[in-house]
Amino acid sequence: MDAYTPVLVLGALAAGFAVFSIAIAPLTGPRRYNRAKLDRYESGISPSPLPDGGGKVSVKYFFTAMMFIVFDIEIVFLYPFAVAFDQLTWFAVLAVLLFLVNLTIVYAYEWRRGGMEWT
Repeated sequence: MDAYTPVLVLGALAAGFAVFSIAIAPLTGPRRYNRAKLDRYESGISPSPLPDGGGKVSVKYFFTAMMFIVFDIEIVFLYPFAVAFDQLTWFAVLAVLLFLVNLTIVYAYEWRRGGMEWT
């Protein structure tokens, strides 16, 4: 249990700081409420009205988000292999290559479908 004491103390400090920050914010923050501040957008530009039933969101938005997730996870999975590359067996190198081939197919598919075009 002695080995986990620093981790538990750090967790308790983090939780205490989070609770303290949330509890003290309403007491110390400014109280200048006005109509613009309480509106959904604080930029000063009035939002355009949406049609009944909500507006359409471009599917490219979701493709871009999915591409970010795919390539972000790729980096997270490749980082340990890059750190230990000189100690990898041939099986591990083959696994990394298959992973990269899989992601290359995803990248080529997105590129061909026009997911990389921002206009």
